[in-house]
Amino acid sequence: MTAIKSAWSALGGDPALLARLTSVAREGALDARLPVRQLARACAGVCALAAAELAARRAALGEVPGVRVDDGAVAAAFHSERLLRIDGRAPVSFAPLSRFWRTADGWVRTHANYPHHRARLLTALDLPRDAGAEDAAVRFAGLTALEAEETVQDAGGLAVALRTPQEWRAHRQAAEVAARPLVERERPGPAPTRVLPPLDPGAAALLPAAGLRVLDLTRVLAGPIATRTLGLLGADVLRVDAPWLPELPDQHADTGFGKRSATLDLAVDRDRFEELLAAADVVVTGYRPGALDRFGLSPGALAERRPGLVVAQVSAWGAYGPWAGRRGFDSLVQVATGIAVTEGSAGEPGALPAQALDHGTGYLLAAAVLRALTEQSRDGHSRCVRLALARTAHWLTDEIRPVAAAGAPYTGPDAWLTEADSPLGRLRHALPPVTFAGGPTGWPRPPAPWGTDPAGWR
Repeated sequence: MTAIKSAWSALGGDPALLARLTSVAREGALDARLPVRQLARACAGVCALAAAELAARRAALGEVPGVRVDDGAVAAAFHSERLLRIDGRAPVSFAPLSRFWRTADGWVRTHANYPHHRARLLTALDLPRDAGAEDAAVRFAGLTALEAEETVQDAGGLAVALRTPQEWRAHRQAAEVAARPLVERERPGPAPTRVLPPLDPGAAALLPAAGLRVLDLTRVLAGPIATRTLGLLGADVLRVDAPWLPELPDQHADTGFGKRSATLDLAVDRDRFEELLAAADVVVTGYRPGALDRFGLSPGALAERRPGLVVAQVSAWGAYGPWAGRRGFDSLVQVATGIAVTEGSAGEPGALPAQALDHGTGYLLAAAVLRALTEQSRDGHSRCVRLALARTAHWLTDEIRPVAAAGAPYTGPDAWLTEADSPLGRLRHALPPVTFAGGPTGWPRPPAPWGTDPAGWR
């Protein structure tokens, strides 16, 4: 329970409520050199506990419903983007230029799944837009790993040199990350106590986020996983993207459950966006720290315009230190923080068995929103919660103590997979790992095609 206790403490949760959480250990699930299974169980478990806590408050229950977190369900959910099938087709995971590359002195990892990131990578390498992996390999071979990292980053692309755990700990960004709590929690402004409509304890499913409006300004995995979870729990989740930045179709099929998807150009449709914001209870952002500030979307500005708002932010490296403005993804954070060396070696880098930083941080972010709502129902105030993949990585590598736990053998994800028809086709997908007694067991709606919903609340 060590990881669960530390995560619940980081969320400001009442330690006594941990007695309501039980876990089912399954040997072999998310097997790795690092304690990935403990991290994953903790993140899903505290998210479910935060949901049960809010449900109990809204339904005036005598005690918080019991939570049971199963390693099998968690392992399947942490592989959701890999286990997804669309009319029987496996999803596309990584583009050809998203991979490790040999450099003159080591390795560098790039991320180029999105077209604009691919274009920036090729520009940094002085290659034409139709260049392939062989051309890029030649360019990287002529650079040191740090030269490659800086060259690509300076062009707005994504590349990170492979570092050992010791090299990362000596880095200035690592010191900044380690100095922060796992979950940053702030009160950016005063606001009245939040009055949440009561839930019917006899309803078919207790939905602790029912009636709440969540404005989803996130991309890739961690943020969309958090908002997907809030949609599971009853929130009206509206994801809004710029029309010129479409989400990858398979990624949207995985993370689009329980929410609607619209597009808005903030330079043209600002009035419409302000109308959405004025009626939102929660805003979740997943862009680089400061990227949305020019639109008046900093936590302080939002709290001033809409007292009582909950603002949840997730980033790769954190909103501090020399890498605060850098883009990043789970795979790159693993490489920078020494995880790839720990799971492989300096000569042959490896990876975690799942994108556990993304998934774990996503469930923690959803838990932080739920806990903020519970706290607001007692003492008000606007709230801001922040998480970073690099801080989750530090928790995994330096703070979670590995504990040997016996359990039934993990025999695969099949027991935690289901199928559903959707506008995108027949979907095979993982069931949600966030469950509690009397709570929902599946999403209220499957994903629709990206950007096809109206930009308005229900």
